Amino acid sequence: MSWTLPARACDTHMHFYDLRVPSAIGGPPLPGCYTVADYRALQSRLGLQRVVVVQPNAYQFDNSVMLEALAELGTNARGVAVTSANTSDAQIDAMTQAGVRGQRFYALRWGALGLDALAPLMPRLHAHGWHANIQLDGHALARCAGLLTALPSDCVIDHVGKFLPPPRVDDPAFTALLRLLDTGRCWVKLSAPYESSTRLTGTRAFDDVAALIGALVAHAPQQLLWATNWPHPFPPADFIPDDSALLRFFLDCVPREQDRRRILVDNPARLYGFS
Repeated sequence: MSWTLPARACDTHMHFYDLRVPSAIGGPPLPGCYTVADYRALQSRLGLQRVVVVQPNAYQFDNSVMLEALAELGTNARGVAVTSANTSDAQIDAMTQAGVRGQRFYALRWGALGLDALAPLMPRLHAHGWHANIQLDGHALARCAGLLTALPSDCVIDHVGKFLPPPRVDDPAFTALLRLLDTGRCWVKLSAPYESSTRLTGTRAFDDVAALIGALVAHAPQQLLWATNWPHPFPPADFIPDDSALLRFFLDCVPREQDRRRILVDNPARLYGFS
């Protein structure tokens, strides 16, 4: 490994799974057991200090595993939960005190909440300081940009937009994402290129996603984040994610040190409230 990440580098998207807590109705099966100890070993190997724990689809509305991990990880951790209209203000307050700063919406298979839940839920959650964390097929962005800009809160788009498949940088769906960044209230995670790329191996691996990352970094580096997506639940068939190689891919896509520092340290500190 030939890099040294800046101090306080943050992984803004990963998950924990506990075999003692079964998957919920509507969610996928657990991909295995992945603990705080396992993740701390990854942090040490890659040079990460801060983390945002995202509620996995497997647990739907049961945030207990995520919240237990936040308590164990301490002040260098934040969370993204999944709540519903039935979640009380007292429960939201308790999660906020525990470090939760966002609500997950997942407009693909196994999601607990889709985009139709954004408008009903986000005004109340925004009052607690939460943002909307959204995963969708980015080709829908041109159609739903108005919905996102009407939110009272910031929104975070997962996995380079997760365009299925990646478009050209002049495609209307991708330019819609750039316009969302221009609002200053939209963020994009540069993560999990294997979830959308049409080229998973060889000398051109992920080059279709790399083109999108290059355009995002050139356009609005102050609105970008980075993430491991560890432990990579349900990757494409015959593809085994390598965390070191994925970090190297990010570093290759973002060659300027000042942009890396923004994306790894400054931007997540601003969005998630790290001191």
